[in-house]
Amino acid sequence: MASAALAMILFTSILLKSLMVASAGNLNQEFDITWGDGRAQILNNGDLLTLSLDKASGSGFQSKNEYLFGKIDMQLKLVPGNSAGTVTAYYLSSKGSTWDEIDFEFLGNLSGDPYILHTNVFSQGKGNREQQFYLWFDPTADFHTYSILWNPQRIIFSVDGTPIREFKNAESSGVPFPKSQPMRIYSSLWNADDWATRGGLVKTDWSRAPFMASYRNFNADACVWSSGSSSCGSGAASSDGSSWLTQELDTTSQQRLKWVQQNYMIYNYCSDSKRFPQGPPPECNLS
Repeated sequence: MASAALAMILFTSILLKSLMVASAGNLNQEFDITWGDGRAQILNNGDLLTLSLDKASGSGFQSKNEYLFGKIDMQLKLVPGNSAGTVTAYYLSSKGSTWDEIDFEFLGNLSGDPYILHTNVFSQGKGNREQQFYLWFDPTADFHTYSILWNPQRIIFSVDGTPIREFKNAESSGVPFPKSQPMRIYSSLWNADDWATRGGLVKTDWSRAPFMASYRNFNADACVWSSGSSSCGSGAASSDGSSWLTQELDTTSQQRLKWVQQNYMIYNYCSDSKRFPQGPPPECNLS
């Protein structure tokens, strides 16, 4: 009897872990192209997805699954050459007027000038939590991995495994945290030359269209939300202390985060005294 019970516990544990590994690999199985009238394509038997933008339209896709917490990786290669005016957005978002959202946005620039990586976190419909970075490589020359780790305690943005931003749960200070609304993955390539490059001073050069961004090697180690419940079940967040569900930055990762923020951060809302003359928002004060 005891051995049968133990076998059932082991089976349940294995099943839970298999459910948490939501997806890996084939982009046909994971995403739907949602707009662009043929400008978005899934190629090479699902190994590659491309978005394109011309003067008539951009394009976009979304994940078939919704997620409530996860570690999500995607490799992107951004629009090369003169990409001024273009924005490649890659983000998680829920629906409704009090939506949650976790953003990567890549703001194009003139040839030779660096891309700007724009990040933001919305909770209960409130954003205005922008941090912006230059990258330490050319994001148009090859694919690089952009990751979001989202668990009940924190959100960590990473590039090629290097953390660039951490947004901690500050509910104890009255700041809502994204933890109850499942989110899909979305991406789009679109024209934003009214603001994207030098505040809209540099316009899109349509003679260089079509512009193209490429995606591959998607992986979601995540809790899939379906029919009102999570594939991780209740209590899963404490089932494995080493999993992404309880992960935090170790000493080495904290040092790498500090290196990025000291050398490559170009805007931080937490230090914008013009926007916040009464002092930074509460979540900025978490050490």
